Amino acid sequence: MTTTWETIIGLEVHAQLATKSKVWCGCSTDFGAPPNTQTCPVCLGHPGSLPVLNHKVVDYAIQAGLALGCRINEKSVFSRKNYFYPDLPKGYQISQYDLPICEWGELEIGSGDKTKKVQVRRIHIEEDAAKNIHGSESVSLVDYNRGGTPLIEIVSEPDMRNAEEAIEYFKNLRTILLYLGINDGNMEEGNLRCDANVSVRPKGSTELRTRVELKNLNSFKFLKEAIAFEVNRQIAAYEHGTEKVVQETRLYDNQKGETRALRSKEEANDYRYFPEPDLLPLIVSEARVAEVRARLPELPKARIARYTKDHGVAAADAVTIATEPPLATYFEKCLKVYPDGKRLGNWFCGELARVLNERLTTLESLKFTPEQLGALLKLVDGGTISNSIAKEVFADMVATGEEPSQVVSKKGLAQVSDTGAIEAAADKVLAANPAEVEKYKAGKKAVIGFLVGQLMKEMKGKGNPAVVNEVLRKKLDT
Repeated sequence: MTTTWETIIGLEVHAQLATKSKVWCGCSTDFGAPPNTQTCPVCLGHPGSLPVLNHKVVDYAIQAGLALGCRINEKSVFSRKNYFYPDLPKGYQISQYDLPICEWGELEIGSGDKTKKVQVRRIHIEEDAAKNIHGSESVSLVDYNRGGTPLIEIVSEPDMRNAEEAIEYFKNLRTILLYLGINDGNMEEGNLRCDANVSVRPKGSTELRTRVELKNLNSFKFLKEAIAFEVNRQIAAYEHGTEKVVQETRLYDNQKGETRALRSKEEANDYRYFPEPDLLPLIVSEARVAEVRARLPELPKARIARYTKDHGVAAADAVTIATEPPLATYFEKCLKVYPDGKRLGNWFCGELARVLNERLTTLESLKFTPEQLGALLKLVDGGTISNSIAKEVFADMVATGEEPSQVVSKKGLAQVSDTGAIEAAADKVLAANPAEVEKYKAGKKAVIGFLVGQLMKEMKGKGNPAVVNEVLRKKLDT
């Protein structure tokens, strides 16, 4: 009998905080500087140098905790996590262990009646390591620019049961961090990455079996592929004895599509954690938490609810728009000049999305303004142009930034509502399609859709749809 297996997943997300300087010193955190030019005795671990806490890091950690519903601990402690590796010049990493700044929050995934809350066990502050660069001829170099960059590590409980849930959790978390403005969401540069802890067990069992850590996954695609491979590897190991599942850290090779062992997984006592003697315990007052809470922006979940309830935006469109902060900001600007959220949402997720994808451009580089987009949709509402003509005008606005009314006037695209002109064109279409006319008169009323299309084609899309339909029905019903 084949065992049905259940997957158990927890994520540890490392988010580089968007501060201008490092966590313990004043060195810049700018990306792309020449190697080892953004360093000082503190981040290089020189003897006698002392760390000084960047308090912007604390505020950012509090923001993340509040956004995820965490308890903000009044007292938290920095610890030394001891291990030797060339990217760690001090021989230890300053982190938080038994007393982190935030604990016990949650993040909801799913939608409608299929929602699920993933518990956030803890959020702690720590410094990033430097960057090892492995070259040819067995030579490895170290760039210490990144060493000491501030991070928060967001650790979930093992509440996810498949790769799709893990990806949605990671995506939702990324969106929240972007809204807060504390992380730039850039996964390619390693500013946001995660470790996935993966195990399997027979379905119905409550025992947690040996877990494996998949290290430094910096894309949703790699996260999905790594989990899929690891789950299949562990199931095969248990069912067929192909290998023994041991607690270890593995890397995902995206070229081969497989995970491979990196090192045995250390336990906490292997790191010999102890309180950092050069830093006092961190005390966060209720007043400071209240001050940070007052600065929190409207987060995605609340924004989606407002878009659908107050502005009539379709649920799927609201999710698409609210998921990307720049798109949501642009949508808000458009709402101020054109309050029909449903129609606006359709355009955002239709024509605007198509333009952004096809041209690989950004909202900031668009040549037209929110006011111009609103003016275009008002021309449709007022019957000056049809929706199909609006798309043609929109293409010109994208290319030139011209006012929609100017495009309509210059190209003669104004909608024809003159009954006489439409009747003349209708007579021509009906005469050219006698078979369809007979079908309509025989009771097949749906054929009028074809005739409307032919009439609009005859009028080069400029016929007022309402008048076109009215004229055709009158002629066909007489």
